[in-house]
Amino acid sequence: MSADGQGRNHWFDDEAGPVVRPYAMTRGRTSSAAQHRLDLIAVVVTEPHADDPEADVTLSPEHVDIVGLCRDTPQSVAELAAELDLPIGVVRVLVGDLVDVELVHVNRPVPPAELPDEDILRDVISGLRAL
Repeated sequence: MSADGQGRNHWFDDEAGPVVRPYAMTRGRTSSAAQHRLDLIAVVVTEPHADDPEADVTLSPEHVDIVGLCRDTPQSVAELAAELDLPIGVVRVLVGDLVDVELVHVNRPVPPAELPDEDILRDVISGLRAL
């Protein structure tokens, strides 16, 4: 008898369907093999040659969903997590897997330390106005 006392499987929720734990989707991994650094605002883009990810039996349904979501419109890691209703850590592992098999690539944001100094930009604008 299950913990709910009604004899039904307690891993099944009638409204939600079967429960799949996040670690099952990543096979217990907390990072991808190549240790990809994926910020929340890193943008995931499907590679042009990723025509039929469903044909790859090594990919999970979540992998296929990520490729499909990013095919028409590039998505940030945070957007993917929200759309798929998955934890960020799981999405990072899944995206890392897809990068490894070259079905997607990731455009990372420019770190603030590498952005041009605001004073330089003001000087450039002043110079352009002087012309």
